[in-house]
This record gives sequence, structure tokens and C-alpha cells, in this order.
Amino acid sequence: MPGGGVWTITPTLISSGDAHYLVDTGMPGMMEALTAQLSSAGVSLEMLSGVIITHQDIDHIGNLPQILEINPGIEVFAHPDDAPYIVGELPLLKSLPKMLEAFGASFSRNGIRIDHPVADGETLHTAGTFLVIHTPGHTPGHISLYHPDSKTLIAGDALVVRGGQLQGPNEAQTPDLPEAYRSLKKLTGFDIRKIICYHGGIFETDANPCISTLASRGEKD
Repeated sequence: MPGGGVWTITPTLISSGDAHYLVDTGMPGMMEALTAQLSSAGVSLEMLSGVIITHQDIDHIGNLPQILEINPGIEVFAHPDDAPYIVGELPLLKSLPKMLEAFGASFSRNGIRIDHPVADGETLHTAGTFLVIHTPGHTPGHISLYHPDSKTLIAGDALVVRGGQLQGPNEAQTPDLPEAYRSLKKLTGFDIRKIICYHGGIFETDANPCISTLASRGEKD
């Protein structure tokens, strides 16, 4: 990360046959790295069927304008509670101008659109079947995605991995922390074996017990 330290992000590609969906898009200025990672999986931007946005934060929507410019035919998914922020009808809840400057990038939401507003409990038949879980707190419209076949949770920023340990959301970037922990309580109802956290990557050691512990800790706080 510019300025020192390590800051990882994990956009997720889900593919099945000719269907390819990208979950989140990275910071502005990261298109080259994103394109290279997709290419290593045998997928180009032109091959994407859609983009699923877990929430409005700029490190999740940062490359969406360029992706839409390159591939205007894709479908964009997001929760309606975050959609006005994503498309530019409302200012982003958490602006990061210093981080943008550090990356040498600018950002405009011109041209961003949401084609498919998603609801809690909705099943997405994309590249496989995914269940939408509305997990607000980090932002009002934050969503996580659950893949029942592999028992995998794409957590967005509802959870993070630090030092190999699963943790709750970044408190400094979570406006409604009690709500975020109530969202973790919702996750305890799923059989989760693997978690993909946007910050920190994959966690697959006792996922369900760890989520339950975090959710109960939130109740005590």
C-alpha cells in the first residue's frame, strides 16, 4: 500500500462455463492489476457476464466505470440501499481522497449503473447458484454471497482476516458497528466452510465457530 504497510484486496471471480462474474472491482488505478489477474484465470474484461458489487466503498467500485466502458453489455448487481451512492445520486458515505492521491488515481461515477437490485434472500443464478445475504452495518446496503454447493461465503467487508485470524469488520470504516455485528449473527445460520474476505483473503479453519464467536462478542459489546 502506498505510504507503508500492507493492504490487500480480494475481488473474486466466479466462473461456470462461459459465464464469468466479478465480485467487486478494486481501487481506481488498479485496472492493470485487475486485468492481469483475470487474464491469469483465462478471462478478459470482454468475457465478463456481470459485476456484483458488495457495497459502495470506493475500493469496491473503483474500476467499475472502466469495466463498463470496455464491456457495456454486462449486468451490474447491487443492493438498493447502496445503489444511489454507487451511481452518484448521493455522495459516498466514506470518501478516501488521500488514498486516491496515494494511488495517483481519480474517480468519477459518470456512467455507472445498477441493472439488477438484489434483495436479502434472493437467489442469483449466475456462474453457479448464490444466495444474497443482506449484511448491513459497514454500509446500509452491504451484501455477502453464499454458495451452498461449496459452502463458501464471499463476505465483502463484513469480515476481515488479519494475521491469519478471522475478525469482525474494520471498526474505523464501519459507521453502524452494532448493526454490523447483528449481520454476523445472520451468518451463523449457514453451513460455511470457506470465507473469502475482501481484506485478508481466504479463511477456512473452523469458519462457523469463528463467526459464532464474533457474533456473540458483538452482542456483549
